[in-house]
Amino acid sequence: MQSQPISSSVQMIPIDQIRVINPRVRNKKVFAGIVDNIASIGLKRPITVTPSRNGYDLVCGQGRVEAYQALGETEIPAMVIKASEQDCYLMSLVENIARRQHTNMDLLHGIKDLEERGYSAREIAKKTDLDVTYVRGISHLLKEGEERLIAAVEKNVIPLSMAVEISRSSENELQKGLTDAYESGALRGDQLIKVRRIIERRHFMGKRYRTHARRTDKPFSTRKLVQTYQDEVNRQKLLIKKADVNEQRLLFLISALRRLLADEHFRTLLRAEGYSDMPQPLAERLHP
Repeated sequence: MQSQPISSSVQMIPIDQIRVINPRVRNKKVFAGIVDNIASIGLKRPITVTPSRNGYDLVCGQGRVEAYQALGETEIPAMVIKASEQDCYLMSLVENIARRQHTNMDLLHGIKDLEERGYSAREIAKKTDLDVTYVRGISHLLKEGEERLIAAVEKNVIPLSMAVEISRSSENELQKGLTDAYESGALRGDQLIKVRRIIERRHFMGKRYRTHARRTDKPFSTRKLVQTYQDEVNRQKLLIKKADVNEQRLLFLISALRRLLADEHFRTLLRAEGYSDMPQPLAERLHP
């Protein structure tokens, strides 16, 4: 990307002649802060634009332009550079990515936009100052539509590498992986429960989040209400049955463990293998 400034001085340009080629929605609270800051101490940094056929294309500074408009201004200080529309879009995208935290969804979609425009993972990493492994991992999750896994990575519930492994694994491989992770100590306690919950939701509810829009073209009927109620009753009954089955299995395991632990030879074997503790909930059931 070659961009050469055609003016090193700041110019005042009409706001109504500026075209935003890469618009983005701004948080209202953040935007209000920008407006208050500019109203109090003025514009600390001019925007950057490039000449176009009908005025100027914005390279960076959308928030500052909108703040000036909100304050009733008609002109804004700007640094004018010479760049193509493609270069302007790329500079705007990279600038938005670079200033934000890596857990922002705009960053993820920014990576996707760059990839769709033909940039490789290594080129995107170089332009955005991100790790190439991170770019490749996020690109893979975006291509596979793994919205649940991406959300889990954003919330720091699971690392990116684990999310990629989950997306590439079959159901049997995931169950075996969870067992291996528990036995090796890589996943324990709450972390294991969270990962298992993510995998189960992904399996039963899908990779993406579904938004259920209310239908206005069909009237809401009594029959529909009864059917919805019956479906919920059936779901609750199924949950109770599953809970009962799990309770019976747990009671069987507790009974078996009590008999085994009463055997001195078995306890000697456990000590020899280095097993000197057990999960607290299990210990509380064995010795209430």
